[in-house]
Amino acid sequence: MMSETASVNGQVLASDGMANVESAAVYELLRQRAVGLGLLDATADPEAVELAVEALLERDVQVPEADEAACRRFYDAHAADYVLGERVGVRHILFRMSPAVPVAALLNKAQEVLQEVLSQPALMSDCARRWSNCPSSEAGGSLGLLSRGDTAPEFEQAVFGGQSIGVLPQLVRTRYGFHVVAVDAREPGKQLSFEQVKLQVSRQLHAAALKRALSQYVQLLAGEAQLSGVELEQADSPLLR
Repeated sequence: MMSETASVNGQVLASDGMANVESAAVYELLRQRAVGLGLLDATADPEAVELAVEALLERDVQVPEADEAACRRFYDAHAADYVLGERVGVRHILFRMSPAVPVAALLNKAQEVLQEVLSQPALMSDCARRWSNCPSSEAGGSLGLLSRGDTAPEFEQAVFGGQSIGVLPQLVRTRYGFHVVAVDAREPGKQLSFEQVKLQVSRQLHAAALKRALSQYVQLLAGEAQLSGVELEQADSPLLR
């Protein structure tokens, strides 16, 4: 909640908007705490305040490192988050559907170009530059490396649905039109082992625990302070990240 004037222990906060006034309140709570402990002069500049707040939090907020068992449990519950995703390198030629072009004529042209590229795959990029109605035409039709979810579902099914490399033998129909598609590379997905990501998991758990502890610390300070015009329901500030 916020009124026109917000303050912490009588110190008026300068900010605009709900999120900013809450951040300003957190900043002021920590600044006043640092001053009260003799870590900071009351007239110190913002740079000195930040240094003092860092020292304050190191002094008052301590979070133990997650042990291996906790890391293992988290990994087992979130294994899908530790997969290097399958990717495919794709070029395409889009014959975009338009009210101005009869579908039959568009399909015939797409089929014609498909047969040309199937017989001479080296022409794929040149044909894309000439015929494709996609901005990727300037790059010879290249869409780069795609992951699942990057494209229309029907296009995704076509390029991820097999293991072959080269020009697909059939046109791919999507909501956009007809595509001549070439798969240039495949990178299979790989499940990373616990040992490979153990340090990453440990850091994630520590960061989450630290954020919770910092939020609780600010809530404690807020409970002992006189706040006006601001309510810290959830302490969240760049200082706490």
